[in-house]
Amino acid sequence: MDREVRRIKQGLSLKFSELVYNGFWHSPEGEFLRHCIARSQQAVAGTVRLSVFKGHVSILGRASPCSLYNEELVSMNVQGDYEPADATGFININSLRLKEYHRLQSKVTAKQAE
Repeated sequence: MDREVRRIKQGLSLKFSELVYNGFWHSPEGEFLRHCIARSQQAVAGTVRLSVFKGHVSILGRASPCSLYNEELVSMNVQGDYEPADATGFININSLRLKEYHRLQSKVTAKQAE
């Protein structure tokens, strides 16, 4: 899930819990929030390895075929789309996550069409 989508979803979940607490489960705004939250989960897939010990849960690892992480984009050792000169122009840096999102969306769309 994209960082900005996750941030917005967290805000929506607070509003959703407020609606539920106040008994507005079947309200139009409750329905809207459920739809938004469900839509944000459509591309969420993968596995999480956990360690559970004496009431504590630790995440040991995560793997997802839909991960937005791309080593070529984030590594300074692997030449990707990032140039150090881009640090002065945040538009280029922010566009990297959007390019990666659309690259993965086209893979998902192609896989669903099969």
